[in-house]
Amino acid sequence: MASSAVDSDSDDGMDALMDKFKTQRYKKGFNEDNWEEEFNKVPMFMKSAPEEIDPREYPELACLQAIVHDEDRPPEEQAQSMKDEGNAFFKEKNYEKAILSYTGGLKKKCGNEDLDTVLLTNRAAAHFHLGNMRSALNDAATAKKIKPDHLKALIRGAQCCIELRNFAEATRWCDEGLKAHPTDKKLRELRAAADKHKRAADRDARKAKAKEKKLHGEKETLLAAIKERGIKLFQSVKRPQRDSDSEDENETTSAAIAELSLDGLSSQEVTGAQVFLDEQGSLHWPVFFLYPEHQQSDFISAFCESTCFIEHLAIMFGEELPPWDMDRKYHPQNFQLFFEDMEKETLYQVDPEMTLMKVLQHKRFFVKAGTPSFIVLIKGSSFCKQFLTGKKILGL
Repeated sequence: MASSAVDSDSDDGMDALMDKFKTQRYKKGFNEDNWEEEFNKVPMFMKSAPEEIDPREYPELACLQAIVHDEDRPPEEQAQSMKDEGNAFFKEKNYEKAILSYTGGLKKKCGNEDLDTVLLTNRAAAHFHLGNMRSALNDAATAKKIKPDHLKALIRGAQCCIELRNFAEATRWCDEGLKAHPTDKKLRELRAAADKHKRAADRDARKAKAKEKKLHGEKETLLAAIKERGIKLFQSVKRPQRDSDSEDENETTSAAIAELSLDGLSSQEVTGAQVFLDEQGSLHWPVFFLYPEHQQSDFISAFCESTCFIEHLAIMFGEELPPWDMDRKYHPQNFQLFFEDMEKETLYQVDPEMTLMKVLQHKRFFVKAGTPSFIVLIKGSSFCKQFLTGKKILGL
């Protein structure tokens, strides 16, 4: 009888509830405008998990999350839940969150070696997809320590080594794996790929070494030619003072020759041209001509050391003068040519009939940045007089 009374009360309550909907619309139901949005809030129908779970907006999901992260459950059960959560994120390609979940599972220290190995290999896979090859390799190595024959750990370790271009190590991972899994197709493919890449890398290394040896030989020959001519190179780093000035100068030159490199002789400001030695044994230098009156410059990429200055100037200022020479006065016969000794604050006048080598061999000429530079003035001009005022002028 008691049961019948309860059933009767229940039926009466349901009837009243149903009667209520005959006159009032259910306010919390889905409507035609937002049913897809509301469906996406139900965990069973979600296409992807939200970045932040707000219990007020996603109460069901928040409840499930609380169950997953329930600290009162056994560590192994918690670790399993974290693994499942990480797998769900992984399927959505949300690798960052997958890593956090797998890491959370590992922190539970559940003591289940099989589960810990899976967590590590899964985290290695997430790191791999993010391009974190070193982290992925570390996880694969840790998993292999726990389970030396774990196939996924062995495959992932080999893949990481290949991506890190450590082909010898990749081969070692594959060989270890093939001992335990001799017929595994993936390991065989990785072993072949590692071997192929290693042969290519070794070939490239041999080519690079041969090229380096050739460049070194060319450099040594070039240095010997410069040293033989007594040409001095500018050193930005000051050497310790010696008792003798001549000893200082000789040591500075020797140090400059010793530290000279082909890259150091590049003219980076213009074309990257650099001094070179031709088949006849002549040096060709990149050379700057500076025209301070008009703040202009010219650049010759290969000025042969045996060529006179006037030969280049006659070509540069021949029939057609530069547009910036409004007064039409830049004719070779009007030129005064100088090089500057910045240390002595002195200008040395150069005879245009001189060869480049003759000037470079002067005891006070230092080649700076691999590019000799010269100042060109118009003799007798007001700018020339003003420019030379107060400066020490010496001839060669």
